[in-house]
Amino acid sequence: MSAELEELYQSIILDHNRRPQNHRVMADATGHAEGLNPLCGDQVTVFVKLEGDRLADVSFQGHGCAISKASASLMTQAVKGKTVAESQAIFDRFHAMVTGQGTEGITGGLKALSGVSKFPLRVKCASLGWHAMKAALAGET
Repeated sequence: MSAELEELYQSIILDHNRRPQNHRVMADATGHAEGLNPLCGDQVTVFVKLEGDRLADVSFQGHGCAISKASASLMTQAVKGKTVAESQAIFDRFHAMVTGQGTEGITGGLKALSGVSKFPLRVKCASLGWHAMKAALAGET
């Protein structure tokens, strides 16, 4: 990866950490789930609002490291408006990327987190919000 691309990815992560998108409690959520990384203390609650099979809205609240917060922010942007099946597919591609299995099908700002695969201890940080979203869609809390 070129130095320019690494710098761009770092700026995306820092921007989403400083100004996370969809960072709020959703009062009219149809589901929510919590995620906790006991190794570092990252904690997130993901709220989803389903209209039929579509995620009409998704948000998160919590605290954690820059990677955890940026990843949750990027996740909300990636799945909002998608069907449950589409969201699951995005989750699968994202999880494959952060565990070093390739970036096929990853678009937009999500690629900023591709470098996480080089740091196995950070994979849990990057995937925490994603696992909470998946649990919220499954009706788990």
